[in-house]
Amino acid sequence: MEPVDASNHIIMDYSIHDAIEAGFNRVVFIIRKDIEKEFKEVIGDRITAICSAHNVTVDYAFQDIKDIPGTLPEGRTKPWGTGQAVLAAKKVIKTPFIVINADDYYGKEGFKAVHEYLVNGGKSCMAGFVLKNTLSDNGGVTRGICKMDEENNLTEIVETKNIVKTVNGAEADGVTVDVNSLVSLNMWGLTPDFLDVLEEGFKEFFETEVPENPLKAEYLIPIFIGELLSEGKMSVKVLKTNDTWYGMTYHEDVAAVKERCL
Repeated sequence: MEPVDASNHIIMDYSIHDAIEAGFNRVVFIIRKDIEKEFKEVIGDRITAICSAHNVTVDYAFQDIKDIPGTLPEGRTKPWGTGQAVLAAKKVIKTPFIVINADDYYGKEGFKAVHEYLVNGGKSCMAGFVLKNTLSDNGGVTRGICKMDEENNLTEIVETKNIVKTVNGAEADGVTVDVNSLVSLNMWGLTPDFLDVLEEGFKEFFETEVPENPLKAEYLIPIFIGELLSEGKMSVKVLKTNDTWYGMTYHEDVAAVKERCL
């Protein structure tokens, strides 16, 4: 919700602008039902007006902690994660789509690459950001470092915590990390067929993982896709982007984001 320019735009404004420019023609906001009124007043109605001028439609999907294939564990208040969030939009998504985080600034290149891949018949892809373009000057970050085959198909995402900048590049807990590695920042290109697989995976998640950690278990898209890759049930093309990613991991990051957007 933090404004990032003199016109009080937020990061989401930039993402939607870049997506429309790349060729996407529909926006789906995935939010909680209890914040719908405030969300529309602060963001939604304004963006809907802008989108209508570009023949872009806007829809809403609602993530509900009770919308689960089982019984809500007693005391559970934590949302179920990005996997369940995207599943909430299953009824309104009928075409290939891109998934992004609302509070990350991705740049234009990733949107263009994913859109081009999907409209040309590609099934599943992700934008791969160069690690050095995603680090914070203000502390360590967690990144999913991608491993790929010779055709740039994703083979594994290695979750790496506390990556910090150094004089010579970057390191995580004292171990040097290749700053030219490609990393996942939750920008996925997917198809409606994937949502069926995601739904089945959620049922399995509820049977196997929730009983072991009922209050904190999360159904996360990168983890689920990683499992499908390891089982040979999915292929994901990694599309390299050289854009610089900006996020608000630390309060001090806000100034850098504003400087980029002004």
